[in-house]
This record gives sequence, C-alpha cells and structure tokens, in this order.
Amino acid sequence: MKMVANRRPRLAQGVIDELKRQIGTGILPPKSQLPTEPQLERQFSVSRTVVREAIAELRAAGLVTPIQGKGMFVTDAISRPSVLLTPIELESVPQTLELIEFRMGVEVEAAGIAAYRRSASQEEAIRVAHHEMARRVELSEPTVETDFLFHRAIATATNNRYFAEALNRYGQRSIPRGQFPTLPDANSKTYLAGVLAEHERVLDAISDQDSEAARLAMRDHLVASQKRYRRLAR
Repeated sequence: MKMVANRRPRLAQGVIDELKRQIGTGILPPKSQLPTEPQLERQFSVSRTVVREAIAELRAAGLVTPIQGKGMFVTDAISRPSVLLTPIELESVPQTLELIEFRMGVEVEAAGIAAYRRSASQEEAIRVAHHEMARRVELSEPTVETDFLFHRAIATATNNRYFAEALNRYGQRSIPRGQFPTLPDANSKTYLAGVLAEHERVLDAISDQDSEAARLAMRDHLVASQKRYRRLAR
C-alpha cells in the first residue's frame, strides 16, 4: 500500500503534464470536452483516483471546468481574467486554507455517516438546499448562504450534534468564495455549475446510502477548493 501511495503523485503529475501540453498546443482547444474518467484511465493506464487528482489540479489551475450533467471542459483562455486580490483578501488566504483543512477532517466523515444514518426528511433537506442553490445560480443571485445550508444539512443528517455545531461555529465564513468577492469565479455561472456538480455527487451518494462514495465525493469537493486557494497563496 505504501508503494502505491508514494507513486500516486508522480502518476498524477504525468497526466497533468500531458493534458496541459494538449491544451497548450490546441489538441484540446478551448471549450472542448475532456475525455471521460474511464477513457483517461485507459489512455494513461492509471486508476480513477489518479485521474481525479489530475483533473482537480487542472481545475484549480483554471484550465478546465465541469459543466453539470455534461462533463469536464477546457476553459476559454482568452476569457480567463487575472486574479487581483485586495490586501484584506490576501491576508485571509492562510486562514481560509486552514479552515478548508479543518472542514476536510469534519465533513468527509460527516458525509459518510449521513449516508447511512440520514432520515428521509433529512435527505430531503439536503436536496432542497441543493436545488435552491441551483435556482440562485440560474438567477445570478448570491449563493454563499445556500451553499452553507447544503453542507450544514449534511452535518445535521449525521444525527450527531457535534458535526452541526462544528459548522455552525464558523457559519457562512466556511464557504471560501464569500471571503473573496473580487475573485472572477466568485459569481461565475460556469464555476458555480461546477460546484453544483460536485454537490450533486455528494447528494447522490447520500441518497444511495453509499458511505464510501459520499466520503470520496465530499473529499474531492473540498480538495478542489483547497487547491484553488493554495494557488492564491503562491
């Protein structure tokens, strides 16, 4: 097991480098769709975990973005604005990364527990929060509140009060983009559609009572966020 864990970053980097090359040379032009995860697994002879790590890194770099129900697409390089943060935003990057790290420790397990312990009404509360966020995205309305409500509904569905208390302690501050209003993606429908797609994976796993899939989906969601904000700290 240790050998696999040690090799994974190198394998993922190989996938990242090749896909970056294809994007940079136009083999994968802007707005084109990436191959599916199974196709990439076969193409690079790697596991799905490696493929997801590579895609998460490309997404954090702003090179690809998910479109709900369709897949992963190459972003339009011409339309990618540069990121210019205010001094206050720059100061908050380290705390944001710490909070995401803390959330990973709490919410990954919360998703797993919620998958087998949630009641029908609690599952419905998660679904309602997800649909409300989707509605607000479509109408270009603020989504930080509904994003937080989605995560809190999952914590509540563990039926362990400490998970909900942990999220309530930080409230909407736990949703990173709320702390970075000048980020181009903060109100981007394309970016938010990707967030919704990640949420939907979590919701589907909880609905299916698949604890391991719920943990993996939540981890992928938070890792994508973590990598994105790490880039701001460089």
